[in-house]
Amino acid sequence: MFEQYLEIFWSFVKAFAVGGGICVIAQIVINFTDLTAGKILVVFMLAGVALQGLGLYQYLVDFAGAGATVPISGFGYLLANGAMKGAEKGLYGAFTGALTAASAGVSAAVIFSFLMALIFKSRSKKN
Repeated sequence: MFEQYLEIFWSFVKAFAVGGGICVIAQIVINFTDLTAGKILVVFMLAGVALQGLGLYQYLVDFAGAGATVPISGFGYLLANGAMKGAEKGLYGAFTGALTAASAGVSAAVIFSFLMALIFKSRSKKN
């Protein structure tokens, strides 16, 4: 019984360490470069794609679980993984595989954004 709790605790520690490490890298990039937030997001997403293309990101996902899949680099991993699995069915599958793999997350983001727009009133910032 205690071993199960210890295993769960250890999985939380691994997820926190890897996810936190990704965030530390992002904070260092923010502090020491003039890159905009959009460019940093694209770099991290493409890093996830590249690492999965090289077969390295899967080891991180196996080790840390959500700590590796929740950050934006995890979205790149998801797109690359879907494209690679879809490519087994041909060129068309390579394009549709990435979209199929990411469709649930993108759909949830659109739906929840729409619901929040209905609930809350948007306004511009005051300078």
